Amino acid sequence: MDASRLLHTDAGDTLGPEEKAKQAAAAAKEANRLPEVRLVVLGWRWPGKSLTGNTILGKEEFHLERAAEFCVKRETEVLGRQVTVVDTPGWFSAQDTPPSYKQELVRGASLCPPGPHVFLLAIPVGMFTEVDRARIEEHVSLFGEHVWKHTIVVFTWADVLRTISIERYIRREGKELQWVLEKCKRRYFVINNCIFGEHPQVGRLLEKVEKMVAEEAGYYKPEEAEKEKKPLNENENPAREGRELGARPKQNSGLSLSKVMEVESLSSE
Repeated sequence: MDASRLLHTDAGDTLGPEEKAKQAAAAAKEANRLPEVRLVVLGWRWPGKSLTGNTILGKEEFHLERAAEFCVKRETEVLGRQVTVVDTPGWFSAQDTPPSYKQELVRGASLCPPGPHVFLLAIPVGMFTEVDRARIEEHVSLFGEHVWKHTIVVFTWADVLRTISIERYIRREGKELQWVLEKCKRRYFVINNCIFGEHPQVGRLLEKVEKMVAEEAGYYKPEEAEKEKKPLNENENPAREGRELGARPKQNSGLSLSKVMEVESLSSE
């Protein structure tokens, strides 16, 4: 045997399986890293949607005092990345969403050209029903079926869970929530909207976005949605017959929290 081969030592061969796995994961993260991340936040009115945008940006860029009728775009640098967040009009939980709101919702994807890397679908932790599922399908489908490849569910108000894990919560809520998660390949993230500024959760979320972009080979292209586009028809609403619409935390209250929030928002206008 060649003596030079015997003398040669490969540093990588001295690492154990665990160290090699960590090294590979770190290399993958670095390879996936994007200099710019473009996000569009979707959800009901008052599900922690705008607050999620603020949490990512590390400051209050989206005002929470009243429900927005128009998309709002904000940009800043986060952890060495240029991050763009578009907050969209929340769809209604106790009545049909007006066509003008739906049109503005769709416009959100064009505000971060050439297209968003990810749609963050904010779902507040709480009782999730078939009506909630239908509401999500109704509004997310406005972007075309391929939008699901670029969607991550963000669970907000997770402090309601207390000692229950998010996995147990997902199992408990049954097939309706499972349907949503299956549509986006079970990509989800739990965010604590009470924490602002530098915190590991924002970095973990951005890494999850970057991993998804690598897996799906790019970003959402609005022009692809045009090929699938259907005219907005307010008479075709799968959630029209629901009475208490919108996810709501399990609390000792006769009113759902989404309904309470909506009442408060109307009274403040």
